[in-house]
Amino acid sequence: MSHRQRGPAPPDGLPFDDRRTSAAIGTMATAFVMGGAAAWLALQASRTARVQPAGPADGAPLMRAPLQVVAPVDLQRYAGIWHEQARLPNRFQKACAGPVTAEYTPQPDGTVQVVNRCARADGNFDQATGIARVVPVAGQPGAGRLEVRFAPAWLGWLPMVWGDYWILKLDRNYEVSLVGTPNREYLWVLSRAPRLDDAVLKAELDYASSLGFDTDKVVLTGR
Repeated sequence: MSHRQRGPAPPDGLPFDDRRTSAAIGTMATAFVMGGAAAWLALQASRTARVQPAGPADGAPLMRAPLQVVAPVDLQRYAGIWHEQARLPNRFQKACAGPVTAEYTPQPDGTVQVVNRCARADGNFDQATGIARVVPVAGQPGAGRLEVRFAPAWLGWLPMVWGDYWILKLDRNYEVSLVGTPNREYLWVLSRAPRLDDAVLKAELDYASSLGFDTDKVVLTGR
């Protein structure tokens, strides 16, 4: 016959309840662990906030906000030839040393053919042909959010071959367009005219800067 050892009787003559005592101890232990975990997470967050370098968006509400696109955009009016005026450096335009153009042609299936052409330093031209598709935006029919693909059509099912093309600013006459990507790594200023007025170009870049783009790094095309 086994003997169960009991502790001293609790005050007030109440019988000792192993289950109730164990539950109470378990509750306190759980609270202790949870409280310690919360304190540790708060400490780590505080340390991260202190050591994390300030990004370009710090202190500017517009720069912290998600980018908004123009809506609606009439792709038939947007079609035609655009002349690049400025861009943030990117790997696929490294060889471009002169004028850059982009020609957009709407297709019967709702997509848009894209033909990019640029002059090289040796006097030759580089040309790339791709396709753009509209990305629906809830509550914004006709929003200027597109994706562009220059890879072969048979690779079109791969998300990685599509690049963002967001129309961030567009004048009423469809003469000047500011295009960028939501991660703020790519930016282009486009115009119908081969050379945009300097004051207009500055206004476009100032607006891009207010959105968080690093316009100090832009390359001015054909200037």
